[in-house]
Amino acid sequence: MIVEWDVPIAMDDGVVLRADVFRPPGSAACPVIMSYGPYAKGLSFQQGYPSAWQQMVEQFPEVTHGSSGLYQNWEVVDPERWVPDGYACVRVDGRGAGRSPGHIEPWSGRESRDFYACIEWAAAQPWSNGKVGLNGISYYGMNQWQVASLRPPHLAAICVWEGAADFYRDVSHHGGIYCTFLANWYRQQVTSVQHGLGRRGPRSVLTGDLVCGPETLDADELAARCSDLGEDVYSRPLWDPFYQERSARWDQIDVPLLSAANWGGNGLHLRGNIEGFLRAASKHKWLEVHGREHWTEFYTNYGVDVQKRFFDHFLKREANGWDKEPPVKLWLRHVDRFEPRSEQQWPIARTEWRKLFLHCSNLVLLPYQPELQASHSYAGLGDGATFLLPAQDRELEITGPLAAKLFVSSETTDADLFLVLRLFSPDMKEVVFQGALDPHTPIAQGWLRASHRKLDPRQSTVYRPYHPHDEIEPLQPGRIYELDIEIWPTSIVVPAGYRLALTVRGKDYEYSGPSARLSNIRNEMRGCGPFLHDDPRDRPASIFGGKVTLHAGPACPSHLLVPIVPAKANTAP
Repeated sequence: MIVEWDVPIAMDDGVVLRADVFRPPGSAACPVIMSYGPYAKGLSFQQGYPSAWQQMVEQFPEVTHGSSGLYQNWEVVDPERWVPDGYACVRVDGRGAGRSPGHIEPWSGRESRDFYACIEWAAAQPWSNGKVGLNGISYYGMNQWQVASLRPPHLAAICVWEGAADFYRDVSHHGGIYCTFLANWYRQQVTSVQHGLGRRGPRSVLTGDLVCGPETLDADELAARCSDLGEDVYSRPLWDPFYQERSARWDQIDVPLLSAANWGGNGLHLRGNIEGFLRAASKHKWLEVHGREHWTEFYTNYGVDVQKRFFDHFLKREANGWDKEPPVKLWLRHVDRFEPRSEQQWPIARTEWRKLFLHCSNLVLLPYQPELQASHSYAGLGDGATFLLPAQDRELEITGPLAAKLFVSSETTDADLFLVLRLFSPDMKEVVFQGALDPHTPIAQGWLRASHRKLDPRQSTVYRPYHPHDEIEPLQPGRIYELDIEIWPTSIVVPAGYRLALTVRGKDYEYSGPSARLSNIRNEMRGCGPFLHDDPRDRPASIFGGKVTLHAGPACPSHLLVPIVPAKANTAP
């Protein structure tokens, strides 16, 4: 393949971004697969993310078949597996990152306009057929929603793999509770490869060039050239124009799209992909939901084949049957495997929505309301209470979005509720799963700050309450409030004899077994990965540390709403 390093792309304000281009030899024009982001195109996957790379290639050696691995970068396509099929792969270092100068401001309007300009630049190159597709994981998926909202004329299709779409609800404030992930991620993975680190940064194992640009700036100069993302979001506790600018505009997204989510992506890599499939105005859209680590399936033979069939159809106009693919493909999660199944819609039409009521007198979940009123109290910053569903005598599939309605009072003017859907074996050992990042992930999670309880009736459904997060309504201590809580979607086939449980906590879930680490994650992973809500400034004990009481009974029908999916009806062949 032909490789061109540091190709200049001029922006409208004079800043020149740098891109690497990998394309087939010859004069034939070809479609483009593009990615734009902050992780430094000169930093190899193996060099920058060694533990993730080693874990992937040991468990799935197929990801290296047909490739030397030399051109692999974190969370973008491997050109050695795409260029031979007639694609040009273009990687752009985002403004202020890697080899591109400028001011870093992730997911900003300026970045979206830059991305737009890069798409149009690629479409105009002599080696391009004028059709540009976007592909990539996480950051390289999240900013696809934003640039697609601007409708670049030559954007032909997008593949958003385990991203997010709502910068407030999906990323920075789960249920209105500030998440420390962005602050830690920004220092660990973005400013660590900021343009201007120069000689203090790494060198490319391929070219020997400085990954973070030729100039070496001092600390003050570097700080002046990047936003303080952690403080930016901490200082904005409510939904406002800052978050709107960094979120998808669904009515403007009309490009063909493939949205791939991860059942274990609570905290980042799940909700936005499903919302994107449901809410984007595109007439041609597909949803795929899988498991495993969030980078792995993107590179497996299965993942690459799905992506290529999608792009072959929309960028090459191949009649490969993609347009006949069912709109939803789910890898159903069992305790020991995943099984594929296609569906025609999300949520699944034959879903039986079942209410499981909380019984506070004996901490169980039952399909009927308790006859008498009861309550259960726990420390507002503590481990809370766990409500167990009796073991079932037959297999039970739960696939879809979930919600809880809880009646709650607090000793103070607020309360944070952390809801965790869990699974226990017949001997009452908790069953956890390899999540998108954390290897000990529960089935599903949801969050709500009680002072953010106001609902948007236009966007809410019984199974997906939607909170505008536009004002704070303090609690009156001791008064009972009705709270509707969104729990992110899930899939689990519960074997006979196993038990589901709902835990209502005052802090993040913690797995009782060993923790784990990844080289690119700052904190130890104890069940929630890096998606923690532990900044004491956001959760002072004087406000959130009081006693919280759950109420259940005829006057307070606290319950969990679960999507029970019966088997498909038998049909003639």
